[in-house]
Amino acid sequence: MKLFDMHCDTLYRAFTENSTLYDDSFHISFGKAGCIHPYIQCLAVWIPDEYRDEKAWELFASCRELLKSQLEGKDIVWCKTAEDISAAAESGRQGIILTVESGAVIGNDLGKIQLLHDMGVRMMTLTWNGSNALGDGIGAASDSGLTAFGKEAVREMERVGIIVDVSHAGEKLFDDVFSIATKPFAASHSNVRSVAPHKRNLTDDQFRRLVGVGGLSGLNFCAEFLNKCKTKAEMYDIIKHTEHMISLGGAENIAFGADLDGAEIPEDIRGIESMGEIWHMFEEHFGSELCSKLFFDNALGFFSRYMG
Repeated sequence: MKLFDMHCDTLYRAFTENSTLYDDSFHISFGKAGCIHPYIQCLAVWIPDEYRDEKAWELFASCRELLKSQLEGKDIVWCKTAEDISAAAESGRQGIILTVESGAVIGNDLGKIQLLHDMGVRMMTLTWNGSNALGDGIGAASDSGLTAFGKEAVREMERVGIIVDVSHAGEKLFDDVFSIATKPFAASHSNVRSVAPHKRNLTDDQFRRLVGVGGLSGLNFCAEFLNKCKTKAEMYDIIKHTEHMISLGGAENIAFGADLDGAEIPEDIRGIESMGEIWHMFEEHFGSELCSKLFFDNALGFFSRYMG
């Protein structure tokens, strides 16, 4: 099977737990993923809401240094261009894309967006749950959308080639991005509220608008985002979200953003080693052609067109 996953917290976890990307106790280990080829994984550096200014930047820089050291001597492609992605896909190899979870990493310095790009970042969520200099996340006390600085940041991200990611965005911030974006944007790890009514999930209207501009949403395995009763969440709930998103016209706009190593997942999903079971479930339910799009081809096309 093949897999292109838009979001995990494995790199952040490896750094904060003084471990590696090959730790088999994690949801994702590049050793355990050997049966998946090609396999392209977006590795996020999460910036918690209590991290701001230099503290936020230092956390990102430290995680990136760990990534560099972890890739030394390994046959893993650090994908920074469309050509890198194609090389990994065509050779059936493992590849990674470096991302950041929260625009708090740039503080109030627009110049850091170019620096992030120079350091290999190719996608960034504008917020985590709280507020930062760019705007309000879905858990913020206010819902004021993008700040004036946030609007400049979106334009600069589009200029340099860092994909704008609206997962965790407040509803007004989503509206603002939709209004000003000139390129398709992503919701890297967001399901739909019609299936599981959690505020972190997209509304039907948001998903339709994402589809309308050619964006991409990643199916999230977090139990409370899969089922309104998280203790009842199971693997099959991923199918339910996918079915609803397809009914909204999104067959070309769905990928995976499983949130592994960053979320509590259903008991019948162990981690990356469960992706084979999920592939067979999807193939049986949707057919092999659509299964290939959802697991790999949709994300491959999107990132090839809009990153770098």
